[in-house]
Amino acid sequence: MLVSHLPTIIVVHPKERKSKCTVQTLRSRDDFLFWKFPRKEPEKLTRYVRLGMGGPQISKADATSGLLVLDGTWRLAEKMASAYEELPVRSLPVWETAYPRVSKQFDDPETGLATIEAIFIAYHLMGYETAGLLDGYYWATEFLKKNSERLAQKI
Repeated sequence: MLVSHLPTIIVVHPKERKSKCTVQTLRSRDDFLFWKFPRKEPEKLTRYVRLGMGGPQISKADATSGLLVLDGTWRLAEKMASAYEELPVRSLPVWETAYPRVSKQFDDPETGLATIEAIFIAYHLMGYETAGLLDGYYWATEFLKKNSERLAQKI
């Protein structure tokens, strides 16, 4: 696979269950690096933005940057964010998730997305190639159907 951008770094919290992890299929791709939290290599992060909440919306203007994504439950990801606070934060617009959440302990944000969905949206908005990203994601067809109008909009 020819990659024209920096590899995406996914930082996985050690308590994240592999059975619920939506990005497992990306481990075999050359354009993704997986770090186990609290791993951090500042020298590799000089041209990266972090996907999160509260920053400007990610766009094609970020296409020359690499993408760092925190993978864990919402509560774990919030705790992980402080370790990467020097990275500029980019947020996502509201899209609909297809991931069937049922938490008995906490409420997920209404606009909560599965990690693979968030990566797909970020890639789409940055102008990166999205082919194959959703392979192996059980709810890919439903996710694409729910967001077909958003995908059709010019970016």
